[in-house]
Amino acid sequence: MEIIAVIPARFASTRLPGKPLLSETGRPLIQHVVEAARRAKSLHRIIVATDHPRIADVVAGFGGESMMTRADHATGTDRVAEVAARIEQAGIIVNVQGDEPEIAGSTIDRLVSLLESDRDAPMATLATPIRDPAV
Repeated sequence: MEIIAVIPARFASTRLPGKPLLSETGRPLIQHVVEAARRAKSLHRIIVATDHPRIADVVAGFGGESMMTRADHATGTDRVAEVAARIEQAGIIVNVQGDEPEIAGSTIDRLVSLLESDRDAPMATLATPIRDPAV
């Protein structure tokens, strides 16, 4: 059973166009996210699901894998679903957000472990309680 992380990366964001390619640290945001996902021991593949060839080119440039998706998706989850539908051997698909460069590999591994232990669970979402009353 193949365990695959799919990272949605949209170029034409309305709030911050080109966000996956921002390189304030010297490397593009999408590279940071892929590198964070690579720290998960449970993943067999990491695929960036993108609607734009510029993102695909950048991902290829740092040795990552990408898959082109339709540009008309309303959400990143829709983009992940398109990629998941194309992959025949996928056992578990992990949706890692394209603007989540600090996700711990161990966090992804915990989620995968939960899904492996309960094969009746169709999906799971990682969440952390927010205890700050100002939020």
